[in-house]
Amino acid sequence: MSRIFSGIQPSGELHIGNYLGAVKNWVALQSTHPGALFCIVDYHAITGNYDPAVLRSRRWEMAKSLLATGIDPALCALFQQSDIPEHTELAWVFTTLTPLGDLERQTQFKEKSSKHESIPAGILMYPVLQSADILLYRADLVPVGEDQIQHLELARDTARKWNARFEHAFFPEPKPLLTPTRRIMGLDGQSKMSKSLGNTIGLLESDDDIWAKLRPAMTDPQRVRRTDPGRPEVCNIYSLHQAFNPPDVVENVAVQCRSAGWGCVDCKKVLLEGMVRELTPIRHRAVLLDADPQRVLDALADGARTARAIAQETMRDVRARMGLDALVAPTPKSALA
Repeated sequence: MSRIFSGIQPSGELHIGNYLGAVKNWVALQSTHPGALFCIVDYHAITGNYDPAVLRSRRWEMAKSLLATGIDPALCALFQQSDIPEHTELAWVFTTLTPLGDLERQTQFKEKSSKHESIPAGILMYPVLQSADILLYRADLVPVGEDQIQHLELARDTARKWNARFEHAFFPEPKPLLTPTRRIMGLDGQSKMSKSLGNTIGLLESDDDIWAKLRPAMTDPQRVRRTDPGRPEVCNIYSLHQAFNPPDVVENVAVQCRSAGWGCVDCKKVLLEGMVRELTPIRHRAVLLDADPQRVLDALADGARTARAIAQETMRDVRARMGLDALVAPTPKSALA
C-alpha cells in the first residue's frame, strides 16, 4: 500500500488557509491510507531569527490544533521532526548529491533570499531537508499544494540520483497528491493567506472575532454599490463559500451575487454561518485538549515511536549501502595461510 507523508511548520494555531489547503485533506486521507505520517516540521521553522519560548508555544498549539481538526493517532502517526534525528542525518547525505544550482533556482529560495542582506544557508538547504523528510519514510505519495510541486520534484530527482549510485529502486520517487482545495487567498484578496501578512482567520477564533475579520474582507472590486452585479468567479469570499457551505447554498450565493439580490455583507453573513457550523466542533475538541494536555503529549510520543522505527530502518539500510555501517575487523592474513 502507498505510504503518505506530509509536514506543516509550527506557526501556532492553525488558520483556515492551513486547514482548507492541507489539514482537512489529511483528516480524509488518514482513513483511506492507514499509517500515514504527518509531521510538525520544527527544524524548518528555525531558518530565521526566532524566540525559543515562542517556538515551544507554537509547536504545542500546532499539535493541539491538528488533533482538534480530527487527526487521529489511531489511524496515523503525528510527530515532531526534531524528535527524529534521522531527518537531519539523511539531509546531510542528500547534500552530497544535490547540485548548488538546483537549490539556487528554487522559487522559494529566490523569494526568501531577497529579504535578507546576509542569507542563512538554511534557506538554501531547506529543500534538501524537505527531500529527506519525505524519503526517510520512503513515502510515495505527498499531499501538497501547487506551490510545493517544485520542491517535490527535487525530492524525486534526489531519489533517482541516490538509487542510481547505490541501489536501484531503494527510494521511491514520490508523487504529488494535489489537495482538492486550490490556493487560499487572504482576506485582503491580494496574496496567499499568511499570518505574517495578517490576512487570516484562526481556526479557534470566536464567532465575534471571525465576523470582525470577515466583515471588512475584500470582495469583488467591481461591486462599488450594493446594486452592482457581482462576479462570484473573481470574489475571494465566494471561494470560501465553496469550502464551507454545501452545493445548494453555494449556488444560491452565486445567483444572489450576480443579480445583486444580496449585498456583500449579506453574502458574508451566510459564509459566517457555514464557518461556524464547521469550526464549532473543532473549537470544542481544542477546549477538551486544553483541559487534558497529556493527550497531546501521548499522541506525539506514540507518533514519534512509529516514525522512529521506520526512520532507523531506512538509515541502517542507507548506511550499509553507502559503506557507513559498522566496521568489521578484517581477517588476519596469518589466518588465511
